[in-house]
Amino acid sequence: MKIGILGAGQLARMIALAGYPLGLQFVFLDPSAEACANSLGQHLHGAYDDPRLLAELADLADVVTYEFENVPADVADFLASHTQVHPAPKALAVAQDRLIEKAFFRDINIPTAPYAPVNNFADLESAINTIGYPAILKSCTMGYDGKGQSLIKSVDDLAVAWEVLAGAPAVLEGFVPFNREVSIIAARNVAGDIEFYPLSKNTHRGGILRIAKCLDSDALQTQAQHYVTRLLEALDYVGVLALELFDVNGQLVANEFAPRVHNSGHWTIEGAETSQFENHLRAIANLPLGKTHAVGKSAMINFIGGLPVTEELLALPNTHLHLYDKAPRKGRKVAHATIRAETAEQLDSLIEKLAQIADQVDDS
Repeated sequence: MKIGILGAGQLARMIALAGYPLGLQFVFLDPSAEACANSLGQHLHGAYDDPRLLAELADLADVVTYEFENVPADVADFLASHTQVHPAPKALAVAQDRLIEKAFFRDINIPTAPYAPVNNFADLESAINTIGYPAILKSCTMGYDGKGQSLIKSVDDLAVAWEVLAGAPAVLEGFVPFNREVSIIAARNVAGDIEFYPLSKNTHRGGILRIAKCLDSDALQTQAQHYVTRLLEALDYVGVLALELFDVNGQLVANEFAPRVHNSGHWTIEGAETSQFENHLRAIANLPLGKTHAVGKSAMINFIGGLPVTEELLALPNTHLHLYDKAPRKGRKVAHATIRAETAEQLDSLIEKLAQIADQVDDS
């Protein structure tokens, strides 16, 4: 079976690496000649909306998936009319627009922060009077890793926040006083079977994920599973999906979802019975899903902007380095490490050591 992937970055790379033991082949469509997954399959080099390349991808692939959610909606629709596409274009349409996404959460009874649409400065002034301070103004589309958003603490921040978004359609969200940020990753196959991974506790800085720690047997696991099940079934979803949540004194509030494999699930490569990448492939290829229970205590640390010294990192016990074959660049995810331990204390000690190394090379 040949899997087509829109995008050939590190997520596509890890999907392909998980697929080779299953005998799967890959073809990538990506505009970058240096995309880091290119060496792992056939590379169709060009724009995502190139009609000739899309027709070729549809002809070559038994099923098409994607590694990021900003694939143009008409591209996904075109491919779906010529071959299988998982997840379906509807999931993209919902995830691509924060306002649509919030409304969708509310429709299926998943709590969110208070929010209001903002299309001009007058809307912003009106919305802040209703929602109150602090609040976050976010562009409706194309926001990721902290981009396209601005924190509003007082009336003095309103004009600056509107300038940051350059007048783009936006949504104003009330600030959630959360205890922690978590995510749940789940896989659903064509038959509707679902497997859930343990919650991840996520630590961000500058809007970019730095550390994701597996929370095996967390008290909020069941609540998170209920919410992600509603989302998967409402979308008739096939593949892996990540739902990002705020823990507010034991009540989960949805932030956003990603219709793809997710950075907060990288720990599953060494820390779960079946990785998120393998289960994504199993789901879209109509294969039985693998079990998702944790193996030991595990976590993931991102390396942003610069690369660690391989020898230094691999000298640490139970540490696995994943290089993305990407040139270091300010603010760019270039590698991650997964760590595994027998006890929570051992894991926390390793996280501290890895975080120090990550901070040394971080130039974001």
